[in-house]
Amino acid sequence: MANYLLEIGLEEMPAHLVTPAINQLVERVETFLNEQHLTHGALKPFSTPRRLAVLVEDIAQKADDLEEEVKGPAKKAALDADGNYTKAAQGFVRGQGLTTDDITFKESKGNEYIFVTKFEAGKPATEVLTAMNSVVESMTFPTTMRWGRHNFEYVRPIRWMVSLLDSEIVPFNVLDVATGRTSRGHRFLGHDVEIMDATDYATTLQSVYVQADAQARKEAIESQIAKIAAQNDWQVAPDADLLEEVNNLVEYPTAFAGNYDEKYLSLPDEVLITSMKEHQRFFHVTDANGALLPHFISVRNGNDQHLDNVIAGNEKVLVARLEDALFFYEEDQKHDIDFYNDKLKLVSFHAKLGSVYDHTRRAKALAHLIANELDLNEQDQTLLDRAGSIYKFDLMTGMVGEFDELQGIMGEKYALIFGEDAAVAQAIREHYMPINAGGELPASELGKILALADKLDTILSFFAGDMVPSGSNDPYALRRAASGIVNILVANNWNLNIDALLNRFIADMAEQKDALGLPEAVAAKLTASVSDVVAFLTDRVVKEMSDEHMRHDVIEAVTQNHFTSAVQMFVSAHAVLAHMDDADFRNGVEGLTRIERLTKKNATDAQVDASLFENDAEKALYEAVGPLSELTTTEDELVALLALAPKIDAYFDQTMVMVDDDAVKQNRLATLHAVAKEAAHVANFMKLDVKSR
Repeated sequence: MANYLLEIGLEEMPAHLVTPAINQLVERVETFLNEQHLTHGALKPFSTPRRLAVLVEDIAQKADDLEEEVKGPAKKAALDADGNYTKAAQGFVRGQGLTTDDITFKESKGNEYIFVTKFEAGKPATEVLTAMNSVVESMTFPTTMRWGRHNFEYVRPIRWMVSLLDSEIVPFNVLDVATGRTSRGHRFLGHDVEIMDATDYATTLQSVYVQADAQARKEAIESQIAKIAAQNDWQVAPDADLLEEVNNLVEYPTAFAGNYDEKYLSLPDEVLITSMKEHQRFFHVTDANGALLPHFISVRNGNDQHLDNVIAGNEKVLVARLEDALFFYEEDQKHDIDFYNDKLKLVSFHAKLGSVYDHTRRAKALAHLIANELDLNEQDQTLLDRAGSIYKFDLMTGMVGEFDELQGIMGEKYALIFGEDAAVAQAIREHYMPINAGGELPASELGKILALADKLDTILSFFAGDMVPSGSNDPYALRRAASGIVNILVANNWNLNIDALLNRFIADMAEQKDALGLPEAVAAKLTASVSDVVAFLTDRVVKEMSDEHMRHDVIEAVTQNHFTSAVQMFVSAHAVLAHMDDADFRNGVEGLTRIERLTKKNATDAQVDASLFENDAEKALYEAVGPLSELTTTEDELVALLALAPKIDAYFDQTMVMVDDDAVKQNRLATLHAVAKEAAHVANFMKLDVKSR
């Protein structure tokens, strides 16, 4: 057994791309080795901003020998009347690199066929690994660049590569960069260094101020921060995202503490934390009670030499940010909410969609409709109307103009300062939620409703303006907005009919054309866009269900149905999944599917007339369907529908639906439509796959 090292040396990568890149490289290397039948042990990743590396332990000296049995033509086609091999047989073995002497005959599925056994000796590992350039070149990244005269694109320019099997260089090229054993140390503290053996990688780089093991580097950062905090009796709240980013910014970490003037503590905590975390990648510190202290902890990419200069430089940069923040905070309070809200009329929501002020008026009207559906009380309705009138005002403040990460957050802060109700202020902050996939959802009823209204109007307006996401292109983050809508609805069990809600909203707005704030051409497309918006939201439901690893056929069955409620889709999916192992599931689904297919092809307006029944099976099925409409849960209805299987079987055994007598035929179709109507409350049973059960 041997060990293999691959290192790709690069110009500095953006921090957020480092971890996904090394995970991808490990996966691609493992796939390559498996496809080449080169057995191996564990794969150990290494990564810094300037390198991606994988150490493959216990790799075999040669690939596995392959022995494969290949099936050829049927015996009757392989032999002629005289028992000689036909051209078909000869061509088959020739294509396998063998002769007719290698042919054997075996039975397969009741017929005899010719078979040959191919043997391929495994190649030496050194030969197999020379194709590792395919792994390097196949890497994909969300952002890429070209360099020199090359058309090849990569996350950053490749500057060196190391490829070693134990101590032997495995040669290959990517563009004009050839593999070798020379790596590079820290950009300022280190120098080029030769890796003499694959297993020496981490220790050799450590000698030139590169801690290549990302996990060990992260643990070192955590330990250094904890030591500084303990020495000063500070508390540092865990922040996995910031720690990950800082870890991917440095190759040789040294943590240090800095300070800022106590006067800046008059700023809201969120302003201070944003200035430190988002702009400087500093960790904020608090006392034992969670109160911010005028200090921070940062991490240098280097050693502890001349650390005083580093600390002074970081303090100077932070103070400049805090001075700006303090200025804007004081200036913003010199005006009232109406001053800022009126300015929204001059800010474009989009060139095709009017102003931000117009958008807020539409969202306010939509929020009112949602509140009515949810039976919000009169007092909360009043508060919601106020929140809907002003919820974007902070966009025009100096603070948010400088620190856009604080939109909504400063809206809440300023609203409280200006005397707004706490519920209104909270809704202003929460309407942006969830900010990202899996993010925190609004906690208050007003925040939930306002978030729904804001996102729904955004999606509807952009769709009507012909700005629909396509492929991976989603410049206005409409998919994120749609996921937010679905998550809020499902988390709160709000069974809203989005189709009906949007159509009612459009009808109301048509009576107040000035409230729309949309160009006439866009407003004219609103109604036609509703179905597309509903389909778009349903796609998000499909994604959420897929992320939960639900069966594909179940997802189709509950999302390709007549209801548009995301909650109902999830309720139906969980009900179906809970009963898939029931003894009557397959027969029940097959019976319901038969009815759905027949009724889909044959519509009728007829009402069931019991006097036209000609057998007991008709009467039994019809009488069994009636009570289903009284059931209050989807699961109960599903169980009752599945239990109809014997009656459905008896019905079709005794009843011909498509008879010549039109009255009888329409009556029978009406009975089946009654069943199909109840089935549609649960799922589209035609989409369920029960053949393999």
